[in-house]
Amino acid sequence: MSLFAIGDLHLHFSSECRAPMQRTDPLWKNHTQKLRANCQRLLKEDDTLVLVGDHSWGKSLAQCAPDFDYIQSLPGKKVLLRGNHDRFWEVSKTERLNETFAGKLFFLQNNYYPYGDYALVGSMGFSFEGPFYLNRKGQIVDWDREAEAEAERRISRELERLRISLEAARADGYHRLILFLHYPPTNILERRSAFTDLAEEYGVHQVVYAHTHGEARFHNSIEGSFRCIDYSLVSGDYLRWTPKRIL
Repeated sequence: MSLFAIGDLHLHFSSECRAPMQRTDPLWKNHTQKLRANCQRLLKEDDTLVLVGDHSWGKSLAQCAPDFDYIQSLPGKKVLLRGNHDRFWEVSKTERLNETFAGKLFFLQNNYYPYGDYALVGSMGFSFEGPFYLNRKGQIVDWDREAEAEAERRISRELERLRISLEAARADGYHRLILFLHYPPTNILERRSAFTDLAEEYGVHQVVYAHTHGEARFHNSIEGSFRCIDYSLVSGDYLRWTPKRIL
């Protein structure tokens, strides 16, 4: 029994693809076929695959139906995290999603997923990506304070959601925790953040995240060991559509 993760499938079997990268970047050519082949090669039916957000371009469950069929066809148990493009998923309706897809998919939000001795917890997260502007020396020369204030509001909301999940896992006796975020835990100006502090506060073993695409952005956040926690980027194009083994 192994745990794997990958994010940002951006499926669109019955909806419009809204990302230029999927039309122009060679890494995205036939990406669903590549992912299926790699999953079939790596995963067994008793393994678990965490999909770290941005599953579908569909705006409703009806539009997402073929995308969910594809996800369900992959081997292993599937756990889904909410991404910033997942318009079909309202946080308040997570319980309804879990009822609808019971025994097929698990939606990770304001709850946790038991995996052996571990509890898997997660939320979309957020990191302030601008607008800010740097000069050639890497110094900030302009900054949108209104956008920063909105980012702080979203970060506070996501931290609250994560605490709900972490406390629920602790209350049920779980002390080994893996934290999944869709957004990176830090932006390019940060070495630490409220999310890394939260991970340290709860003694999280690993933080796994996605969201970043393209060679220029792959290494914008923490990778590897930092303050005794392992951080992993699992965006699909970064992994060349090969799920990363987490445990």
